[in-house]
Amino acid sequence: MESFSLILAIVVVTALAFDFTNGFHDTANAMATTISTGALRPKIAVAMSAALNLVGAFLSVEVANTISKGLVDESGIRPEVIFAALVGAILWNLLTWLVGLPSSSSHALMGGLIGATVASAGFGAVHGDVLVTKVLLPAVAAPVVAGLAAMVATRLSYTIGKKADGKAAEKGYRAGQIASAGLVSLAHGTNDAQKTMGIITLALVAGGAVAPDSDPPTWVILSAGLAIALGTYIGGWRIIRTMGKGLTDMQPQQGFAAQTSAATAILASSHLGFSLSTTHVVSGSVMGAGLGRKGGVVRWSTATRMFAAWALTLPAAALVGALAEYVTGFGDWGTALVAVFLVGSSFAIWKISRREVVDHTNVNAVEEEPAGVVTTAIAAVTPPPAAAPAPADGLTATIPAPAATAEQPAAATPAAPAAPAL
Repeated sequence: MESFSLILAIVVVTALAFDFTNGFHDTANAMATTISTGALRPKIAVAMSAALNLVGAFLSVEVANTISKGLVDESGIRPEVIFAALVGAILWNLLTWLVGLPSSSSHALMGGLIGATVASAGFGAVHGDVLVTKVLLPAVAAPVVAGLAAMVATRLSYTIGKKADGKAAEKGYRAGQIASAGLVSLAHGTNDAQKTMGIITLALVAGGAVAPDSDPPTWVILSAGLAIALGTYIGGWRIIRTMGKGLTDMQPQQGFAAQTSAATAILASSHLGFSLSTTHVVSGSVMGAGLGRKGGVVRWSTATRMFAAWALTLPAAALVGALAEYVTGFGDWGTALVAVFLVGSSFAIWKISRREVVDHTNVNAVEEEPAGVVTTAIAAVTPPPAAAPAPADGLTATIPAPAATAEQPAAATPAAPAAPAL
């Protein structure tokens, strides 16, 4: 095994902690629609996803090589830089998990790495062409492509299944949804687990433990796979709720179409070495499936918050990573201070999350979305229905007379009292 310094050991442990947060942050990508449609019970779904994430970690190292060899210049990168990058990524993952927003763990890691690298070695140490072609362009294109594919697949599913027996078709789609969800989990392992492998390998190169341009060692692949599998089994229930019920109401046909489209896009990107955000892909496919069903809706207020989180991920993680790198530059005490800040902030976020617990027992309980601005404005200017004309004397009845029945005729109107005799 490679020779380890203390800082290198800290970096490896922190990287595995990030991998753990990546696991529970992205459980929703594979299993949110499966849970929301009732195809699988929540605990069974996350257990299945965890096992397949572990298997997927061993299928490829292309994405790991993109991280460790392509994004930043390996020369001049110290282990402290990697540690600072991981701090930015972990804190962003935890904050977005707290508010239930499905943001990209991948982009959080990229942002943290870019910010820490720029703070340490300048902008020249970041390979801009790799950032654009293998990170930014896939981030924009992938959810659009997956969304369009899911919308078309959903419409085809409903069209083909019009004459099928309702219950039998629904049962078949649920089975297909389980299979496609398993495929997404497998694809997630081949893509996201590799990002931690890549970051650990980069740290090993920076610390002189392995030679430059090395592939991830076997122990790195195994530990990264186990960490993401454990995080997946814990289940990021807050984000599962948003992805499964917060964006749209899913039926089995839609869930099957969304999962199949997402799995295809993720596996293709892993083969090409693109560091794709599985969150972006699955979110796009879920929205596409929502639009593909006649009468289906997408809750755009939730989608807008999610888009804002996507846009902030890279710069926010980069800023935290750069600040953390600046503090670690003061020496060992600076690194220790950043470590204490990371642990303290993580604990504080966890304590806040306990005020409103979301777990497998209430993951599908979602409050109705309030009316949007446009709906409220239309209601405000719509004239009230015309009222019935009032009687000439201006008096209206407030209590209706009892209806007549066969046994009991309506009561006669009492006659007016006779005028007194003169």
